[in-house]
Amino acid sequence: MRAILCICAIVLATLSPGCFADSTTYPPLPALNLDVTQTSVSGLSSGGYMAVQLGVAYSSIIKGVGVIGGGPYYCAQDSLLIATTKCSCTILPPGVCAVTPTSTDVPALVSFTKASSASHSIDAATNIAAQRVITISGADDTTVPRPVVTQLQAYYAALGVPAQDVSAIELDNAGHTMPTLNYGVPCAKTESPFIGKCQFDGAKAILGWLYGPDPLAPPAASTKKGSYIRFDQSLYVPAGPASGFTWTTGMDTTGWLYVPAACNAGNAGGPCRLHIVLHGCEQGQDYLPLDSPSPPGGGLLFGTTFVRHAGYAQWADNNRIVLLFPQAVSIPGLNPNGCWDWWGYTGAHFADQQGVQMRAIRNMIDRLVSGATH
Repeated sequence: MRAILCICAIVLATLSPGCFADSTTYPPLPALNLDVTQTSVSGLSSGGYMAVQLGVAYSSIIKGVGVIGGGPYYCAQDSLLIATTKCSCTILPPGVCAVTPTSTDVPALVSFTKASSASHSIDAATNIAAQRVITISGADDTTVPRPVVTQLQAYYAALGVPAQDVSAIELDNAGHTMPTLNYGVPCAKTESPFIGKCQFDGAKAILGWLYGPDPLAPPAASTKKGSYIRFDQSLYVPAGPASGFTWTTGMDTTGWLYVPAACNAGNAGGPCRLHIVLHGCEQGQDYLPLDSPSPPGGGLLFGTTFVRHAGYAQWADNNRIVLLFPQAVSIPGLNPNGCWDWWGYTGAHFADQQGVQMRAIRNMIDRLVSGATH
């Protein structure tokens, strides 16, 4: 994440994204009793940009979006240079960065959104005005500086999201990191695992805002814990089933799901809710951190550090929230750090409903909510 695009990572270019994959067979996603209208999404860094893309492209089902260190929809405009200089400061040398209070060109992005809506490449842009939005930015974030996040807020305002439905949280002591109460590196650091001890529960803030106004039910020792399920993600990639999986999609072969005990298939009670959580660059389960300290818990790969320690699961159990953790994977030369595609490495349709990653995640949503009772 220190270099979201880090196109000079030569050594990674020699590695196949599947060279550390195991041969275990994983199940498909379960069909659960979920209310699709209660679907929301959040993410950090490239995951924040992807969260915005999903919220815009599928605004008919996404009720809210949480963004940590990310910017407005289609910010990169299918340009690596714009992505690394005007929407983030991830180009080398750092002095080339051109982020300013107007660098993302919000009016042009709003116009593009409306034109995409008119051409039906995304859902109706008018739906966006009904979404709840929360942004989290750090004063010490030099990767996606605060002016970019401010322009994200301006983007939503221009599309009609009322000010009372936007929560803008600014952390004076935070770098480019997922803020937690007490897990990770010092809050001001921008380094692996990009989860920071900020004395601030970012996951609670996000879920509480998106599913408010009633407060979240707090975790309780008496509550039966949910289950983490590793599933066959390749089944949902438009390239085809597992046998036809193509690593150039940037999608890993497996992903993760967290299902509270109250939301298991066949469990009594009303429908549960779905929240999609998107990791940032260098946080995917199969990312190989060559220039960072060994991942927590040992091993070569980043593993489930983000899945298990970003702070979401503890709030899911008592609030009937199923958590979907899709996984992106490194592509040598194009996407060495395993980022979600917010600048176009998978093709020109990366941000609309034809985008391969966008369709894959929508397919996952459709499968999960297919068990809804009506």
